[in-house]
Amino acid sequence: MLQVAFIREHKEDVIKRLTKRNIDASQMIEEVITLDEERRQLQTQLDNTLAESNSISKEIGALYKSGKASEANVLKEKTTQLKDDSKTLNEQLNDKEEALNNLLYKIPNVPHISVPTGNTDEDNEEVFREGAIPTLHPNAKPHWELVKEYDIIDFELGTKIAGAGFPVYKGKGAKLQRALIAYFLDKNTAAGYNEVQVPHLVNEASALGTGQLPDKDGQMYHAANVDPSLYLIPTGEVPATNIYRGDLLTNTQLPQALTTYTPCFRVEAGSYGAHVRGLNRLHQFDKVEILRVEHPDRSYTALDEMVNHIKGILQELKLPYRILRLCGGDLGFTSALTYDFEVFSTAQDRWLEISSVSNFETFQANRLKLRFKNQDGKIQLCHTLNGSSLALPRVLAGILENYQTEDGIQIPEVLIPYTGFNKI
Repeated sequence: MLQVAFIREHKEDVIKRLTKRNIDASQMIEEVITLDEERRQLQTQLDNTLAESNSISKEIGALYKSGKASEANVLKEKTTQLKDDSKTLNEQLNDKEEALNNLLYKIPNVPHISVPTGNTDEDNEEVFREGAIPTLHPNAKPHWELVKEYDIIDFELGTKIAGAGFPVYKGKGAKLQRALIAYFLDKNTAAGYNEVQVPHLVNEASALGTGQLPDKDGQMYHAANVDPSLYLIPTGEVPATNIYRGDLLTNTQLPQALTTYTPCFRVEAGSYGAHVRGLNRLHQFDKVEILRVEHPDRSYTALDEMVNHIKGILQELKLPYRILRLCGGDLGFTSALTYDFEVFSTAQDRWLEISSVSNFETFQANRLKLRFKNQDGKIQLCHTLNGSSLALPRVLAGILENYQTEDGIQIPEVLIPYTGFNKI
């Protein structure tokens, strides 16, 4: 969430930049400042009351020692009243802080100055494109037909077992999926990302820390019948980033770089058509994630490094792709700047999103209380970043469709050591 001090010092700029998200935040921002002023006044009153109570307590002790018990008893009555006052003030202060935090949770991150204006994904700005779009044979098929023909992914069987959106990977399809996971992890660790295995469920504090709650409550699977505080993860970003929740790092401990593989679970809104068929939209899917905890002075350099790293993976897979800078209307709640990677599906004749790489600046760190002590000994909030490296379903769809031939599906050369075969 945004820092109150930042909002107070940059009120007009915050309101102006939030208009890129197509929201008028002026009323909320004014309310934040008002609540914070009231909170500060209550804090001052409480501090003064406690200070007075402590001072009188010392005076009472001195009076008893000097044999002036009657005077001490009179002052004790005053301390009783001061304790009641401090209790009331503390309750009012807690209520005011809760109201302030609840309001701050509703305010999205301030977009970076480079974020383009716009309302929908049609207004996103293409900043890079690479790779030739292959010319397929006349009988080329979309992946949902290919997987049935070659019996490598079974959507009907997944529906039988769990429901729509939970596919079963079979034979060479399962091996190709596993090969992609291993390949992605190897690329990430070679680039300096430390591999971690994390829980696939998180508690409410973790989901709140990275911004899934309260914003995306309806998009997460909730284990309410077992434990009301547990959620299935929508992405490995959530448990991996929460490794650092509450930490105070030293300047020399930055940056921190992690990679993790997890299944991901998302409750998607019901919709129909080719854009959600097959692997295009699932309730359960696999993803390899990268994340970084950075010094604020170099987080945008780190963002560029993450983008270039993912570029390298797609270049090795030899898939046609493009990079979009998301407009304000399409920007995620917690992000200051996001680049989306899309691979072109020749058989579907459309672009498929396969990765989002984002800089959250201090937005997540403020919720997580993730800080570092700089060279001058001053404590600051870290910057957090994350990116898909990569989300598997649409990468797999892109490989199946773009690498299909009339007599089978070729395997990208870089994956053959992982699959043990070169064709399906």
